[in-house]
Amino acid sequence: MTSAYAAPYWPATLATTRLELRPVVSSDVPAIARLWTDAEVRRYLGGPVAEDVVRLRGQRCVGATGVFSVVRRKDDCLLGLVLVEPDARDGRTEVSYQFLPEHWGRGYAREAVAAAVSWASAEVTSKVPGVVAVTQEANERSRQLLDALGGVLVGRFEEWGAPQVMYRFT
Repeated sequence: MTSAYAAPYWPATLATTRLELRPVVSSDVPAIARLWTDAEVRRYLGGPVAEDVVRLRGQRCVGATGVFSVVRRKDDCLLGLVLVEPDARDGRTEVSYQFLPEHWGRGYAREAVAAAVSWASAEVTSKVPGVVAVTQEANERSRQLLDALGGVLVGRFEEWGAPQVMYRFT
């Protein structure tokens, strides 16, 4: 999760009505580790991550460029992560996300991902203009989220042993 690219736009903090997206701090790591080890969260992401990898990611994610902790503003509860990665897909910026299951179905992911896509579109420079998101074709919830945010299905491919779909935001 460390970045090798220069990022004049980082660090950044984004605010929505209910949420704050901010750089990861060390006190976030235990909740973030749950994202990487929860079978339900990881269902379409290759399964739970091994303990040694979780430890390494936990060290690297603090302050990492483009990695946002998503916290509820009223109580600073960590809900999930959003990653904004320039030059990730065919030179375009990719937005990805994970949320803890107890926070699903409340519109938090929609609110956070919309803010990240908007910010990335305006502030993040990639080799190829545009912001994309990728999810497993079988992940209906994620596909519904990307559709609801105005993402346009622009590609289908195989990756990590499963059919994937790519959405582009304009």
